[in-house]
Amino acid sequence: MGTQNSDEQVGGTGRRALLGAAVLGASGAVLGLSGTARAGEDRHGGGVKSLPVPTIIGHRGASGYRPEHTLGSYQLALDLGAHVVEAGDLVPTKDGHIVCRHEPEIGGTTDVADHPEFAGRRTTKLLDGVSVTGWFTEDFTLAELKTLRAIERIPANRPHNTLYNGRWEIPTFEEVLKWQDEQTRKRGKQVWIYPETKHPTYFRKLGLGLEERVAKLLRKYGKDGKNAPVILQSFEPTSIQRLNKLVGNPLVVLLSSATSRPWDFVETGDPRTVADLITPKGLKEIAGYAQGIGPTLDLVIPKDANGNLTTPTTLVADAHKAGLILHPYTMRNENPFLPAEYRKGTDADAYGDVFGAYRTYFATGIDGVFTDNPDTGLLARQDFVNG
Repeated sequence: MGTQNSDEQVGGTGRRALLGAAVLGASGAVLGLSGTARAGEDRHGGGVKSLPVPTIIGHRGASGYRPEHTLGSYQLALDLGAHVVEAGDLVPTKDGHIVCRHEPEIGGTTDVADHPEFAGRRTTKLLDGVSVTGWFTEDFTLAELKTLRAIERIPANRPHNTLYNGRWEIPTFEEVLKWQDEQTRKRGKQVWIYPETKHPTYFRKLGLGLEERVAKLLRKYGKDGKNAPVILQSFEPTSIQRLNKLVGNPLVVLLSSATSRPWDFVETGDPRTVADLITPKGLKEIAGYAQGIGPTLDLVIPKDANGNLTTPTTLVADAHKAGLILHPYTMRNENPFLPAEYRKGTDADAYGDVFGAYRTYFATGIDGVFTDNPDTGLLARQDFVNG
């Protein structure tokens, strides 16, 4: 899932550590939902529309509790009961393998800076028009990346996650697909994943096209059909259009701020912004090659200058009219990531009234939400579906 302003590190102090009460054990069982038909576990008999609504999607795993995009984070998301796990953000290596990292720059998510043998790999590149300095996956072979270990990306907000720094390596997408099959067998129920192609135009220019490599792996593991338990997403509509020609999987177009332009649009001279894509005309076009959209939460309910929620937009109704599902991003428990009226105190790593925020967003009719804290999301969902 892409970076928003709220994704960035915010200074913090002490932590009120809390794993949500939803966890009942390693089996991943969660407090039962009596609920309504809206919360039915299999409403359509197969495919993405069979998922519970609202769907709780573990954002980069359970990244509120473990360093993101690690098998430890993915595993915990399942144990906490997430309906779907975002495993992972897909970027290529120098030798053409696909690995799971939030961004191709890995200085903030691995211990690469502690490896003197890679000091010379530090460089500055132009990534989607932005100058970025660090270490990049496309400059490493898979064997070299496997010598690194994951670390917490936002330690000021999640100092407790630094306990797990160095524990897990960078997973490949193929390893994730195998893990998905193993977990499906062990749990006796289908495990769903929700990977994203990251900066596909950037990598295609480097001769490291993502879509073909992803499609090849999905075909290898028999997960390339319309009912496959793998939802593919991207911020670049042309990446989704390309995937639509390669595989039958459910596809989702991610949408950042209304004034932003997808980078593939910038590269091709398409003048449209996200604001154009979320009009009825734009949504109808998206529905021609995708099954859903993943908007930032601000496109569902904008905030005012003070960070308070205002009036919901018509996006949910307009998208549903076009036949699209909506899975907005990202719900987090910590104060800096919540609308102003739901914050408690000033500590950057303290929890606010996230249940109140969930209630407000769920009331708009969204079909699901990405969350760093799946257990909290499931409890909020329980409250919502049980009225």
